[in-house]
Amino acid sequence: MFSRILVANRGEIALRVIRACAEMGIETVAVYSQGDAGARYLELADDAVCIGPASAAQSYLNVPRIIATAEITNVDAIHPGYGFLSEADEFAEICEESNIVFIGPRSSVMKQMGNKVRAREIASEKKIPVLPGSNSPIEDDDKAVELAKKIGYPVMIKAAAGGGGRGMRIAHNEISLRNMLALAKSEAGAAFKDESVYIEKVLQNARHIEVQVLADNRGNVIHLGERDCSIQRRYQKLIEETPSPGISESTRSDVAKAAVNLAKSVNYTGAGTVEFLVDKDGNFYFMEMNARLQVEHPITEVVSGVDIVKEQIRVASGEKLGQQQKRLEFRGTAIECRINAEDPSDNFKTSPGRITQFIPPGGPGIRLDTHVYSGYTVSPHYDSMVAKLICYGPTRRDALGVLRRALSEFQISGIKTTVDFFRELIEHRGYAGGDYNTHFVEEFLGNA
Repeated sequence: MFSRILVANRGEIALRVIRACAEMGIETVAVYSQGDAGARYLELADDAVCIGPASAAQSYLNVPRIIATAEITNVDAIHPGYGFLSEADEFAEICEESNIVFIGPRSSVMKQMGNKVRAREIASEKKIPVLPGSNSPIEDDDKAVELAKKIGYPVMIKAAAGGGGRGMRIAHNEISLRNMLALAKSEAGAAFKDESVYIEKVLQNARHIEVQVLADNRGNVIHLGERDCSIQRRYQKLIEETPSPGISESTRSDVAKAAVNLAKSVNYTGAGTVEFLVDKDGNFYFMEMNARLQVEHPITEVVSGVDIVKEQIRVASGEKLGQQQKRLEFRGTAIECRINAEDPSDNFKTSPGRITQFIPPGGPGIRLDTHVYSGYTVSPHYDSMVAKLICYGPTRRDALGVLRRALSEFQISGIKTTVDFFRELIEHRGYAGGDYNTHFVEEFLGNA
């Protein structure tokens, strides 16, 4: 087992990893930017090192500085959290070359699954359904138009080298396709340093379903059930829940088997998520694989009883998975709301600034993952999420009751947040009844 781990991230996820390591008896080194100096969670690490200015490019994405810090502080491994360098195969490869364990899949596997076009090919080879689309990056706009006519509009343009909603555009006709291709390529290049894009058929009124997998270095792969991530805005997830209230048991079983099969086919190790679109008839189609820890991992932990971060660390250290599929039990329902520093009344404009009052909810069935507090200043340099509210109940109805109470108790002043927005959204009969898809939020906002 490792004796010392560097946490190459910030905020809530850095705190999450630091806490897991503390429980395992592992020392931690936290890195931070000048913009995060003084954050309280840094005090919980055994060591904290400033790695640059507030700009993420000069700090949390500064690979030479992070590697130098890892070497100077004599760590065994680096945990990348999510975002930033968590899916950068070049960073994983540098860690390997520096004899520092990257807590995640091998760089060669990340390279395969990180390229969405190649991932589609691998899924097809394993007989996992994929949506009609391009088999290689789009290099000629005329060929893209020809393919779009063949598979039918609307089509989605996607960045081949990344995700998270960046480099994604929907085209409803030839004119918009030609215009959107240029925009998507530009955005993909800025976000991922790779302008490659591909197109695929848009599946209307679908659910976004993802399956959590865990794998060790000995060929053991398990799944921890699925999460429904259909409540999203501009491809950014807002609410996630497990299990999904809108798929059958047979579909649930089929997507789980497909996810495990895909992970085995590439010799995956660590925690990962295989994402699918599921139509109203239960047909499912592979989207992508995220080779990292997901923001929404806590809801899976709550219903499965498995600490995913600890399993990541154990597997990376060479240990066998501590779980067996046949012994896992998934109990109850868990729902997560991403509390963002945004103003829903002003097109969800980010709302950085000082939090003057932070009164979190409490009581049975509530878990709150956050690094903020009264007096904390939300920086404009990073993601707007300030907390993850996780609510649990034996049934979905119970979980919604806990969530409703938790949101009514939650008080954050000094900045705008999405708390009030969620209070309204969960009362909508479509959401309350579990009858929603990836277009639910835009329709909800259109009728507001």
